[in-house]
Parts: sequence; C-alpha cells; structure tokens
Amino acid sequence: MKQDSQNDFHRIMKNRHLMMIAFGGVIGTGLFVATGENLHNAGALGTLLSYAIGAIIVYTVMLSLGELSSRFPHTSSFGDYAHRFISPSTGYVVTWLYWLTWVAALGGEFTAVGLLMQKWFPDIPVWIWASIFGIIIFALNIWTVRIFAEGEFIFSSIKVAAVVLFLFLGFGVILYNIFSQGFNATFINYYKDGWFPNGIPAILMTILAVNFAFSGTEVIGVAVGETKSPEHAMPKAINATLWRLVLFFIGTVFIIATLLPYNDARITTSPFVAVLDKIGIPFAGDIMNFIIIVAIFSVSNSALYASSRMLWNLGNQGKIPKFFGKVNHRGIPVNAVIFSMIGSLSALGSLVFAPNIVFTTLISVSGFTSILTWMSVSLAQYNFRKKCSKEDEDSLPYKTPLMPYTPIIALVLCSASIIGCLFDPTQRIAIFTTIIFVFFCYMAYFFTRSKK
Repeated sequence: MKQDSQNDFHRIMKNRHLMMIAFGGVIGTGLFVATGENLHNAGALGTLLSYAIGAIIVYTVMLSLGELSSRFPHTSSFGDYAHRFISPSTGYVVTWLYWLTWVAALGGEFTAVGLLMQKWFPDIPVWIWASIFGIIIFALNIWTVRIFAEGEFIFSSIKVAAVVLFLFLGFGVILYNIFSQGFNATFINYYKDGWFPNGIPAILMTILAVNFAFSGTEVIGVAVGETKSPEHAMPKAINATLWRLVLFFIGTVFIIATLLPYNDARITTSPFVAVLDKIGIPFAGDIMNFIIIVAIFSVSNSALYASSRMLWNLGNQGKIPKFFGKVNHRGIPVNAVIFSMIGSLSALGSLVFAPNIVFTTLISVSGFTSILTWMSVSLAQYNFRKKCSKEDEDSLPYKTPLMPYTPIIALVLCSASIIGCLFDPTQRIAIFTTIIFVFFCYMAYFFTRSKK
C-alpha cells in the first residue's frame, strides 16, 4: 500500500484538541520562566510594552494563518504556503526553518526540565532527567495521533487552570492594594526608577524573548492537517484561542510587573514563584515547579509533533530521502519522529559543560526562526489574496480581516523586532547562526534540484 500521501494521516483530532494544541504550544517556559528575565532587563512598563507588541504580531500572523490553513489544510502548512505563494525554494527553506524552530525549542525544554528537577533531586545530573523526559515525550508521539492529542489536552488543561488561578489571585491582590495603599503606591514599579530604567534598547532586546514566549500558537496550522472538518475547525480555533492567549499573557505580565520590582526579578527563579511567595502562598516554589514541568511536557509534546511533520513533508515531496515521508498504519511518520528526536537530544552533550548557555542560545535560535516563519505566513497570505478573484475570495471559509493591512503590520513589526535583536550580543550570535543555516538550506535546495 502506498504510505507517503497526505491521506495516510488519520484525521481524528477534534476542535477541542486543536484549541488545546494552540494553548499547549505557547504556554511554557517563555511565560513561566523567561518573563522574569524580561522584567529584569526592560523594567515594568518596558516589559508590558514588549508583550503588547508581541501580542499584536502573533495576532496578525494568526489571522493570516487562519485564512490559509482553512483554505489549504495541509500538514506541512507553512512550507506549503511559502512554496505556493512565495517560491518553491523559500517553501523548502521555511520547512527546514520551522523544523529548526521546534528542535531548538525541544532541546531548550529538555535543558529546562533537568534544571527544574534539581530543585528536588540536586545530586542527579541535568542530562539524566533530560533523557528520561525525552523518552516519555517520544513515547507519546510514536504511538498514535490520538495519544498525542489527548496527552496535549490534559497537559494544556492543567496549565490553563494554573494561569487562570494566578490571574484571579493576582488581580485580587492588586485590587486589595489599591484600596489599602492607594493607586500610586500599588503601581509604583511603573515609575519608581523612570519609565524605562534600562533604556529603550533594553525593550528592543527583549522582543526576541517575547516572540519565543508567543511562538507555538501557530502549531495549530500543522495540526489542522490531521483534524476533522478543518475548514470549520480552524476558524473556530482561531477565534476561540487568540483573545484568550492575549488575555493570559498580557494579564499575567501586568500582575508580575505590578507586584514584583524589576530589580527583584531573577533569571534563575520563576517570577510566578516570586509573586506567590510575596502573596504568602505556602509551598509556592514546589507548586509552580510542578506546573512548569507540566508546561514543559506540553510544549515538548507539540515540538516533537510539529518538527516531525516538517520532515515528513520534505520526505513526502522527495526533497530529502523518501523514508522520512513514510507513514505507518497508525498514521505516524516514525522515521521523521526519530530523526527530530535525535536532533533535539544533540544538545545533551553540551548540557554537561554549560547548561545555562545552551538554554539561552536555544531560546534565541527558536525565537528568531519563529519570526522568520511568521513573516513567511504573512507574505504568503498577502500574495495569495493578490491572486484571488472576487469569486474565490467570497468562497473562503475564513477571511483575514482588515486586508491588506493585517499582513503588512505583521511584516513591519517582525522586521523591527529583528533589528532590535541585533543590539543584544547573545541574540546576535543566534541570528547570524540561523542566517548561515538559511544559506545552506538554499544551497541544498538548488543543488538537489539541479541533480534531479
């Protein structure tokens, strides 16, 4: 039986799975851990402004993705859209870029869980916990799509419940402080040391980390290829998740920035733990450590899923060895899952020597490649609309509002965030490394095409 066609994927995901995959891909270390570093660097108002800009970027990108993915529901998603509406070579590069986005994120999550487990088991090396964690994630992805989807639904539900509870507690404390201490004393963090204590460049340098925090929302564009009635499921998922995600992120950052002075935010401690300790919640550190580990499970689950589907697409099209495009009888591209897992585990060799450096670098690479992928989605959707006839446009299951301004806003803001990242030496290294990766991808495409 032919095993390498799109129809071999089992369309068993439901709308609830699609919505929770959107939550699962985005609510992770970028929110629970990196928010503290962002606050420390940019200050209260600067951090809030950075996340607001990030929310606008992801909102405009997802509106464009909603139109493309409901009209062309395909597991390769971003690479397919870039191939159709930008160029075949760009489609090839974008597919590899999105693979790198999730492999780098997966390596970063493995590093993070090893560091977090040391809170309870300080004598066990980071790489051992990372390996155990990787085996569990691999098992969830290698069995069936239903196991992946249900696992993601459970993980994401725990995360969403934790964030909602944090929002209720945080806003309750802020309201209490307003009545007991007054407005000025409650919001003193926003003006005590000036609006931007570390200057405007600190805000620009924070944008890439913020984009990393928001990255993962777009993974529903991959999952839609294995979803029942994608032309109906995708618009519902977009409308149901976008405003919730923006509310979760902006609301959470507002609470953290209000209750935690920027110079008390520590890179090594979750700001959630710091805020809960300040409120007086007992065992806050252990509770949040558990929730963050669950969050990492969820993000890693989505990461291995998305990266393997990118490899499947390249193998299915014959752009890399075709055994990557093989799908087994359970609808799983096993070879692609294995190779993506090996790519993410390659970071373990460096964990023994410099886990913090590896974690920071992987986050920067994942954030930058996410920006490039978002730009490709916006440009592809802009080009698609330019080619649409009035009849085709009227028949679209979902239309991006405010055309043509929505994709243009996304492209401008993404470009501005890349410029801002160049001010940070650490992020600059990640950008230059990714550019070299892109160059070799283009060379590989033209070399393999000329050979054929």
